Amino acid sequence: MPYLIDGNNFIGFIALSELRNPQSRYTLIGRLLAFQEIKNTRIYLVFDGPPDPNITDRIFPENKLSVLYPEIGRNADAVIMDIILKQTDRRQFFVVSSDREIKNFARLNGAKKMDCKDFNRLLKATLKEHKKLKANEKHVTFPSPLDVHNWMNIFKTKK
Repeated sequence: MPYLIDGNNFIGFIALSELRNPQSRYTLIGRLLAFQEIKNTRIYLVFDGPPDPNITDRIFPENKLSVLYPEIGRNADAVIMDIILKQTDRRQFFVVSSDREIKNFARLNGAKKMDCKDFNRLLKATLKEHKKLKANEKHVTFPSPLDVHNWMNIFKTKK
């Protein structure tokens, strides 16, 4: 299931004060890359404003994460609406935004809408569960038969 994320809206939901901080975009992209890899899904992330050369020059794995910016004179909402209209199967397409206009447009055009709150919950739960699974997969090394034999000889008690 592909996700179309209203980037500024999502960052504003997480921490309104971070909206002007370019580092918040990098952090979000890092988290979305991990989410995308775990879920094996396609993500479109749309930001308002001019393109960030540190982001646009970067090639993401297998082109499954696209970071998009509007052309001069347009805004992210217009880009999001264009992407929704270009989808062939909108029933399996999630639009993440808390913007009422975007959510209504998604619903009217057959896409699934998801509030930033719900997506943030999904993102956190997915990353947390993955982290737990990775911790459980830690490699356990068992002693070799020779090690066991040597330790048994060392701790052998006399009767």
